[in-house]
Order: sequence, then C-alpha cells, then structure tokens
Amino acid sequence: MAPCNLITDVDGVLVGHAGDERLGSGATVVLFEAPVVGAVDVSGGGPGTRETALLDPAQTVEGIDAIALSGGSAFGLDAGSGAQAWLAEQGRGFAVREARVPIVPGAVLFDLLNGGDKAWGRYPPYRELGYAAIAGAEKTFALGSVGAGFGATTVNLKGGLGSASALTRGGITVGALAAVNAAGSAVVADGPWFWAAPFERDGEFGGRGLPASFPSAALEPRTKGSVRASTTLVVVATDATLSKAQAKRVAVMAQSGLARAIHPVHTPLDGDIVFAVATARIALDDPLLGLTELGAVAAQVVARAVARGVYEATALPFPGALPSWRDRFG
Repeated sequence: MAPCNLITDVDGVLVGHAGDERLGSGATVVLFEAPVVGAVDVSGGGPGTRETALLDPAQTVEGIDAIALSGGSAFGLDAGSGAQAWLAEQGRGFAVREARVPIVPGAVLFDLLNGGDKAWGRYPPYRELGYAAIAGAEKTFALGSVGAGFGATTVNLKGGLGSASALTRGGITVGALAAVNAAGSAVVADGPWFWAAPFERDGEFGGRGLPASFPSAALEPRTKGSVRASTTLVVVATDATLSKAQAKRVAVMAQSGLARAIHPVHTPLDGDIVFAVATARIALDDPLLGLTELGAVAAQVVARAVARGVYEATALPFPGALPSWRDRFG
C-alpha cells in the first residue's frame, strides 16, 4: 500500500470535489499536473460520457488534462465544461497553432431520484460544480459522500467515493478512485462483509473479512430495479510509462476489480466505466509481464476503492434515504 492509500499517491495526480447538500449531488475532478496518456473501457449497458472517443489508441490526441466525474446523469456532463474553463484560465490544453483546447474526458452517474432538490431552473449547476472541484484539487481529499459520490447509492446501502493505492514489485505506483452508485451491492447479502474483503489492506474498510458460510440468498442478484439509476465510475492512475494501447489494456483488466467488489455488475442498468491514465515516470521492466502485473494490481486497487467508498459514506439527509454502512454496523 502506498503512503496515503489514495490515487494521489501517483505523482502528478490531484483530486478535487464539490457538492451541494440541497441538490444531493456533486462532482469530482482528477487533475493532472501535466498531460497524461489515457484510455477507457466501458462495460456497463447505460453509460453517459464525454470526450471518450479521443481516448481510442487510433485517435490523434495523446495527452489529457483532467477527468471529470459527476452525478446528475446527462446533465452532469456539464462538469467537464467547468473543469475545461479552469484549465483554459491556466493556459492548459491541446495546441492548435496559438489556440489551446483543454482535453477533459468525463462520465456521469444517475442520482436524480435520491431525494435532493433537482429543480435547478434553466441550467443545471454541474458546470460550476466542475469548476469548483478542479479549482480545489489537492493531494489529499475526502472519501465517502463527497463529490461525484455525494448522492450515490447501491441497492441496499449508501454509496460513495473511495480510493486506494498499491505498489507493484518493481516499485510502480497504482491508484484508483471510484464513485460507487451500483445497481447491485458491495456487501455480501445485507452485510457487514464486503465482496472485496480478500483484497483488503490494514482494515481499510472495517476488517470484517468474509462470512464463515455464505447466506443462502447471498448469490441471488439483487438490483435497484430502476432503469438508468446506477453506474460506478472509476479512474485508475499509474506512474508507469504506457502507450495508449497499453493503458487500454490496464483499463480492461481493472474492470475485473468491479466484478470482485459488486454483485451483480456491468448490468444493462449500469454505465460502469474505467479510465486508465499513465504519468510516465517509470518504465516497465517488461512490456508484457510488467503490463500483466500492472493490470492485476489495478484490479485489486479498484476493488478496494469500491469498498472504501461504501464504508466511508454517510447517509443523505432526506426522508427515506438509504442507511450508510456505518449506520448499520458501526
């Protein structure tokens, strides 16, 4: 486990949040101090995304400036515009002669029905939330019901934003950030055990392990049962030097972490997505075996980030809101 157990253990990565309690929603921006190689893998059946096509290895743009994650469903895609505005003020962006165009891919989750006041008038507030999030980006940041995880839920507990990190045997840092708004559950049956328990480090999400025997109904798939009411958003970062194609492979492998932490996952109701970025500080020892280890560690870190997001969450202050893990289990 790297020093802070956060995605920002990767040098050159900062994270900022903004949220609105009345709205019951928010935004998170992962800011890169210099442009990074990025890729994406979408495995959910109902994604909401921005600027993901340019992450394909065949496309021209090689570096991205930030990633914007937000609640609000499609309305939340405006968070990327707010982050882009801040970057433009800093003179950041892809150079086209004298013009600079900040590159900010993003994705959204659906939290419109969580009890918050979504009667925002003509324009949704997510552009300003995105601006505030990136303007406040730092190395240390809060977990739980913050930012893109502010209004997130799972089928049986309050969701939230989690993060975790680890080192490969070769000293490469891998970190993940997850906004957990899954259609399914992060816990076995109704808890307190997390599906991600085999990967837990130092009691980071309660240290409860797995049950001695699984309840008979534990493997039955339970979901919110509401179309477009879900999605888990993930960013994986590493200080390894990767091509866009290699980053894509890391994103694909990291999706396994969602399958280890959420049941069921990648459903038609979810828009599950993993971004993978590389800050290019350390070369891989081997382009195949090194990448294999990197992707395997990334999957474990993602599973831990998901569990931490639910473990650290606090319930929304609205009638009928789902309880948090700590409300139920202390």
